Amino acid sequence: MNITVENLAPCRKLLRVELDAKAVDETFDAITKDYQKQASLPGFRPGKAPRDMVAKKYDADIQAEAKRKLIGDAYRKALEEKKIAALGYPDIEEIQFGRGQSLQFAATIETAPEFQLPEYKGLPVKREIKSVTDADVERALNLLAQQHTKFETAARELKMGDVAVVNYTGTSDGKPLTEIAPTAKGLTEQKNFWVDIAPNTFIAGFAEQLTGAKAGDKRTVNVDFPADFVTKELAGKKAVYEVEVVEVKEKVLPAIDDALAKTFGAENVEKLRAGVRVDLENELKYSQTKAIRGQILGALLAQSNFDLPESAVAHETKNVVYNIVQENTKRGVGRELIEKEKDQIYNAAASSAKERVKMAFLIQRIAEKEDIKVSQEEVLQRVQSMAQAYQIPVDKFIKDLQKRNGINELYDQIAHEKVLAFLEINAKISDVPAAEAKPA
Repeated sequence: MNITVENLAPCRKLLRVELDAKAVDETFDAITKDYQKQASLPGFRPGKAPRDMVAKKYDADIQAEAKRKLIGDAYRKALEEKKIAALGYPDIEEIQFGRGQSLQFAATIETAPEFQLPEYKGLPVKREIKSVTDADVERALNLLAQQHTKFETAARELKMGDVAVVNYTGTSDGKPLTEIAPTAKGLTEQKNFWVDIAPNTFIAGFAEQLTGAKAGDKRTVNVDFPADFVTKELAGKKAVYEVEVVEVKEKVLPAIDDALAKTFGAENVEKLRAGVRVDLENELKYSQTKAIRGQILGALLAQSNFDLPESAVAHETKNVVYNIVQENTKRGVGRELIEKEKDQIYNAAASSAKERVKMAFLIQRIAEKEDIKVSQEEVLQRVQSMAQAYQIPVDKFIKDLQKRNGINELYDQIAHEKVLAFLEINAKISDVPAAEAKPA
């Protein structure tokens, strides 16, 4: 087999392969024999038809199978011989193929980038000096209590901390807001709408102008939509709201006692307090670990400069765009607005994708150098844990993963985590006051 390699661009090569006619004919013969064993032709028992008749009847199928086998085998051997790490599928151009002649084809392939690993052990990072205090625990308990807040009707004027149930209509320059922003129906008119009487809720400045009003009162409320308001057509504009207060609701929080503790599955309030402290300590440890690893990754990226495969960046960009669109949709951003912002979304996604692809190659190379591997047992444990979390039978969960290449993704995910843990263990960590720690 004759192989030549041509560099077309960074991470892109042209592989030319030639296989002699003898190997081609041997493959044709072997495949024809297989067809002969199974062929069923009129006048002959299965497997007993003459070779020439079988070859003629199944010529197209035999040629297709021979081509697929010859090119596939030759391509894999060529990569192995030239020690090329190909990514994805090649673009194959057949130059010559047929019985009695050599096989010639060219494969355009993308390859993993070639680069020198930066120093990745002993990277200097900073860790915040922080601990969970009694005040932190009490704040967390108060947040838990707020989940059981009752809203009781109050026959008095609204004050900060209350909830106002209102009817409203909004205009700008005397026109309903929907004339300016057709998708802003909810901002134009609502009935029995609940507004927290607190700074910067709903629209900045809206709630504060309702203080002092009681049920049945009407107020004219003037607001300025922020320059970065989610509905772009209204950004920076002034609006006037005619508001009727339907009801004043007072927030009544439950006492932090054994009764509350039982609603969260704790035996008593002291057990709840102890559980909250453990949760907060775990959260603190997680955030410290995330910050440290963020600094490590930032340092690795800053020290690494190499070309990236276009297809890998394009694939990751597509994933990032999908995630951004999904997140915006969950936040209530309309498809119209997303379409208008598609160029900005794509540019942001492309930049993020390049960093993610670069980091993936760095992590992979470190894993190879340090012989960090992922076992089947580790993947199975992760699968079982995820299946339990989603309340899906393990067998069904595995089948779902296999349909979308999820098993390989889990291998990569676990390998990534193991490399990050290795880098953290080998980092040079300095404990500093919170103000000095670098953001993750």
